[in-house]
Amino acid sequence: MVLGYLEILILIPLLAAVGILLGLQARPVAIVAALANLLWGVFVWMNFDATQPKGLAPQMPNPERIIFADPKIALSLGLDGMSLVLALLTVIVTLAAVWMTPGRSLTGAQARLYYASPLLIGAGALGAFLSTDLFFFFAFHELALIPTFLMIGMMGHGEDRIGAAWKITIYLSLGSLVLLAGLLALVEASGVNSFGMADLEAAAAKGVFGAETQKWIYLTLLIGFGVLIALFPFHSWAAPAYAAAPTPVAMMHAGVLKKFGLYGLLRVAMPLLPLGHQAWANWILVLLLGNILYVGLITIVQDRLDKMLGFSSVMHMGYVFLGIAAANPIGLNGAVLLMFAHGVSIALLFALAGELRKDVPTLDMTTMGGLGKSAPVLCFLFAFASFASIGLPGFANFASEVMVFFGGFKDYHGGPLGALQITTVLALWGVVISAVYMLRAFRHIFQGEAVSNRKVSDVGVTGRLAAGMLVLVLLVAGIYPSLLLDVLPGSVQVILGQR
Repeated sequence: MVLGYLEILILIPLLAAVGILLGLQARPVAIVAALANLLWGVFVWMNFDATQPKGLAPQMPNPERIIFADPKIALSLGLDGMSLVLALLTVIVTLAAVWMTPGRSLTGAQARLYYASPLLIGAGALGAFLSTDLFFFFAFHELALIPTFLMIGMMGHGEDRIGAAWKITIYLSLGSLVLLAGLLALVEASGVNSFGMADLEAAAAKGVFGAETQKWIYLTLLIGFGVLIALFPFHSWAAPAYAAAPTPVAMMHAGVLKKFGLYGLLRVAMPLLPLGHQAWANWILVLLLGNILYVGLITIVQDRLDKMLGFSSVMHMGYVFLGIAAANPIGLNGAVLLMFAHGVSIALLFALAGELRKDVPTLDMTTMGGLGKSAPVLCFLFAFASFASIGLPGFANFASEVMVFFGGFKDYHGGPLGALQITTVLALWGVVISAVYMLRAFRHIFQGEAVSNRKVSDVGVTGRLAAGMLVLVLLVAGIYPSLLLDVLPGSVQVILGQR
């Protein structure tokens, strides 16, 4: 059996995780596998061909493997610009998460589970982003959730880790059930007896989905995906879960796996159910403001760094929804670029919070102060991460947020402001809010006089490599965003139903 190029991208972390669980040396195998996967992902990116139906050049085949004929379920993988960007995000953050895992303090089964988990999450995320069959699109995501639940409950931080594990399990399980119901309803309404996205797209082009059918199926998908994304008011699971999660799991889930819901809306809901999207567009505007303004204000008052970062991650999902709601090329390009930028920056922030946790287990910012003197490299990296999160020029977050805001006004030609433009103006206040809480955190932790005689150890060599790689990615994508944007036009045209 000849393996396809995209199958290899999924199998590298999956097989490495299985090998580690079966007894292979955890850290060396995990690092080698994550690095090999990054290099393979870059190779696939360099051979991406936007003129091909599945993105791969003719010399890079990726076979379809039919599992069931009736209904048709196939392990079918494909690549377009959007899935390519998210696949690159996944392999980058996976390597950083493995690098940041504290090797010396882990032994035996604990080490195996610690190193296998980010690889399993990465493999599941890659499978979900690359699948062109709804069954495997859903199944790969569920695979990635399993190590998330286990790691929070078994090896999480804080006294409330069990409660956080149950909360994320219940929320995301219910969200997945609602999503599954929506996907099954979509297949049933299509009449094609196939889970293949191409078959569903062909059925949608023939007009098999009526306006009322689109409205209610889209709502079901929006709720299912919305829970997974932490869309307001389904957001309360995220911050406690990220605060309790081990560092590599927080990096992988907040940085990568949460993008699955946004990707699903863009890949499945919008192109197949455009009338459904239009029917609920104004409600989406209301909910995204809940993410940006309400959750943003909650973020400001947090005293624990991990919870602040968790709420910050929830808040920034509102900007991606704003780009989706704009439903024009500049807004959608900005939304996809922001998924990448946010994924890298929040992974970097959780990685640095993990370094602080070694000496300040509670991450209570009121008990810190003046730590920049004892940990200058950590201070320097945290400053870069904070600037990226705020959206300073030069970072990928700035380029993507500017595109999202421009997308909100692209179709405005004077006169009274519409709902989208009013929402965009209100969302701009989120930039101020994010600056307040990030600069407040930096001041509390690294500047001023020390609250106690506490000192923290600085970032080690491996931590500097991991964090430095993420900072470099944010700068390169911020200074030259066309590296990613140039592969997106075809994906955006499909989302908007233009081809």
